Amino acid sequence: MIDPILSVRDLSVAFHQGGNTSIAVDSISFDIKRGETVALVGESGSGKSVSANSILKLLPYPSASHPGGEIRFNGKDLLKASDAELRQVRGNDITMIFQEPMTSLNPLHPIERQIGEILELHQGLEGAAARTRILELLNQVGIREPEKRLGAYPHELSGGQRQRVMIAMALANRPELLIADEPTTALDVTVQAQILELLKKLKDEHGMSMLFITHDLGIVRKIADRVCVMTKGKIVETGPTAEIFANPQHAYTRHLLASEPRGNPPASDPSKPIVMEADDVKVWFPIKAGFLRKVVDHVKAVDGIDLQLRAGQTLGVVGESGSGKTTLGLALTRLISSKGRIAFVGKDINAYSFREMRPLRNRMQVVFQDPYGSLSPRMSVADIIAEGLKIHERALSDDERDARVSAALEEVGLDAATRWRYPHEFSGGQRQRVAIARAMVLKPKFVMLDEPTSALDMSVQAQVVDLLRDLQQKHDLAYLFISHDLKVVRALANEMIVMRMGKVVEQGPAERIFNAPQEDYTKALMAAAFNLEAVNLTAIRQ
Repeated sequence: MIDPILSVRDLSVAFHQGGNTSIAVDSISFDIKRGETVALVGESGSGKSVSANSILKLLPYPSASHPGGEIRFNGKDLLKASDAELRQVRGNDITMIFQEPMTSLNPLHPIERQIGEILELHQGLEGAAARTRILELLNQVGIREPEKRLGAYPHELSGGQRQRVMIAMALANRPELLIADEPTTALDVTVQAQILELLKKLKDEHGMSMLFITHDLGIVRKIADRVCVMTKGKIVETGPTAEIFANPQHAYTRHLLASEPRGNPPASDPSKPIVMEADDVKVWFPIKAGFLRKVVDHVKAVDGIDLQLRAGQTLGVVGESGSGKTTLGLALTRLISSKGRIAFVGKDINAYSFREMRPLRNRMQVVFQDPYGSLSPRMSVADIIAEGLKIHERALSDDERDARVSAALEEVGLDAATRWRYPHEFSGGQRQRVAIARAMVLKPKFVMLDEPTSALDMSVQAQVVDLLRDLQQKHDLAYLFISHDLKVVRALANEMIVMRMGKVVEQGPAERIFNAPQEDYTKALMAAAFNLEAVNLTAIRQ
């Protein structure tokens, strides 16, 4: 019998604040064999990431502690290892990919320096040798034209590109164990498929073991050999992946397997008024070079898009990271400059100034991807939701405004009594409901939803989709729904645009595109979303 590379036994994690102690992880045990991938699955707050961070002792000690348990890597208990011993293990024998690369990468250093720093520290590589290895890593993780990206800073890369850089950094030293903490959560389906394919390939080539943390069971089915299902700090079920999916024993496992956006969007009604219309919309960003900073070329982020969106209709905009989806949404809402005709409720607004747009803002709202980033941590939920009313409906009294805030919260399924709390006191799904309430309180006609479910658990995603569908039917709202998650788009969108490199690849009724896509790129997207094994990655990369 081969000893596991990692053995966790009766591990507990406690957090101490003031005089209070809370148990985040409660006596969990699991093993990872050499060359094996084990998935740790559960919703937000289940203790997955806390368990993973415990392996490398990355928790905020001394406010965190381990009341019991041991973590043995190659037979050595890491919980008892000295700082010097841990430094030898971290980044060399065990590496970690975090969920949010923007907060993990240094915003002040280009990616060549950040990857090179790891190679210099652990392998002594510098200069040309380091650059060769960096280019090799960037090629491995699918960064296009890596030579041109060496001097790029994190903010100059798309979300998918930043995550690829994080993976390149994690794989730089060919670790024995890779801990991947939600590495594909916010990525589009094609990038997700490529990353999973890459991780499986590297694992097989190098005999690497992997602990894969996720809430997405669709990913687990494709990558994991065994599954540990976790909730409320405990592992409630464990076993081979095929067995867990075929015959789940625990009620929570069955709940996770059933949590997927369901239902169909309301049928399009061609008699309803047009809310948003665009003709030949272009957003080109200049590329400047030379001493005089002359424009030498353009990045064509959006290149000649036409669309029409009616009341009660959802237009889904899908495509890979960097395809121009969000840029199109920002152009339509006049948050960035563009060329071409944009009409909102019959008014041509493409030439409107910021001042001219202001009276229209209450009818044109945005819900962003990350509710924690878009909600001010210094304001109560009541103040956050009321802020728009103070600007657009100044005649309201304090009591009237508070009543509107309370009604908006109740409409999105939150208790109005919670309005005096702050964003950090809510879960991720609740924060997104607050963001939706902030938009709905102004009674808009058009709402741009920019990846509003991508960072949420599967069950919470389904709840938010149901909420958005109910609000749309109740208020006859027009949605521009930007997403890389085609399962969510399928549950919401009547019409659909598939974008790639700023251009429309395919456009038309969502049902037709989902059931009978015409273009190879769209077919590859569908394969990546609904059957990862069938995805044609060659078509994507060309």
